[in-house]
Amino acid sequence: MVEIKLPAPGRSVPTRPVRTSVGAIATTIACVLPVFLVGGLAVQMGRELGFSPAGLGLAVAVYFGVSALASVPSGALVERLGPARVARAGILLAAGSLLAIAVLARSYPVLVILLAVGAGANALGQLASNLALARQVPAGRQGLSFGVKQAAIPVSTLLAGAAVPAFALTVGWRWAFVAAAGAALAALPAVPAEAGAPDGPRERGRGGGRATGALVVLGVAAALASGAANALGTFLVDSAAGRGLEPALAGLTLTLGSAVCVVGRVGAGWSADRRAGGHIAVIAGMLTVGAAGLGLLAAGGAGPLVAGVLLGFGLGWAWPGLLNYAVVRLHPQAPAAATSITQTGVYAGGCVGPLGLGALAAHSGYPVMWLTAAAAMLLAAVGMLVGRRLVVRAAPAR
Repeated sequence: MVEIKLPAPGRSVPTRPVRTSVGAIATTIACVLPVFLVGGLAVQMGRELGFSPAGLGLAVAVYFGVSALASVPSGALVERLGPARVARAGILLAAGSLLAIAVLARSYPVLVILLAVGAGANALGQLASNLALARQVPAGRQGLSFGVKQAAIPVSTLLAGAAVPAFALTVGWRWAFVAAAGAALAALPAVPAEAGAPDGPRERGRGGGRATGALVVLGVAAALASGAANALGTFLVDSAAGRGLEPALAGLTLTLGSAVCVVGRVGAGWSADRRAGGHIAVIAGMLTVGAAGLGLLAAGGAGPLVAGVLLGFGLGWAWPGLLNYAVVRLHPQAPAAATSITQTGVYAGGCVGPLGLGALAAHSGYPVMWLTAAAAMLLAAVGMLVGRRLVVRAAPAR
């Protein structure tokens, strides 16, 4: 068995799992608010700042591209300074980005720059949360904790959607960013103090090169899977409307997908705590079924649409928390540094996937795009199995 459930070396049994989990969720939501709020308020912001849906796609791609570039350095920083300090820094950076957008975003280029600054908060917050959960949550509950933490990201989209009637249509979109900055700052007290001083960098030990190579392969697979899965949230409504569905009903399909995604991420984490290992193989199976769901979206009719949404969101986009959990269990000596590599892949897919698939949809239509996304997700499943095999080979050396 490869993925052994053991506490990190040299650490006492954690005693604050609930508070740590709450802090990780609050940190995650606060640090991703900038990009989701821009997406939720794109109509009102686009009218004032002069950008189209294509401009929105480019801004989001820049955000995730910067997140990818910042991921590995952020992982090293978290390992050195500890999760609490870095989590607070990420929250402050996110709040500053939100407030700066509210005050300074008077043109589209300035918006993109300020959103890119907020992307650094995303990398810091995610990896600080990963390390906090790895250190302070018992091994038998970490799967659920990682699943709930990742489920907080779809919840952020719901908060962004609520900002439209609450602020954008009443007092203006800028006040929505001011309120979001205040909400982000309110997450600071939720970050628990660390039980002990940070340990600083750890030695990789023998076999570190092999282990890193396995993580890189898993990261590439995560990039393919993330690029395909991100197409669901980006293009589902437009694709469904193109089939002749009413706009309201098309929007409901996205709401259904987001709800299923939340349940899927929590369920995947809950079930992981009841297995002794094999988590990466389970991810490969989830991606295979998710690829079938994306393929169904290429077919006509309401039945394939609903089935595709359930399978695509429920399994094809429910794996990030499980991947973080698996990597943490494999690398308890440096959880943040290890997950920073796979998280780079997730962010890279979020950057490149929607851009490439969007161009393909514009040129060849949505059915071709969905089939291509399904093929990418299926290839990601194969990559996960290859990465797992490399993990098995690296395990004896470590």
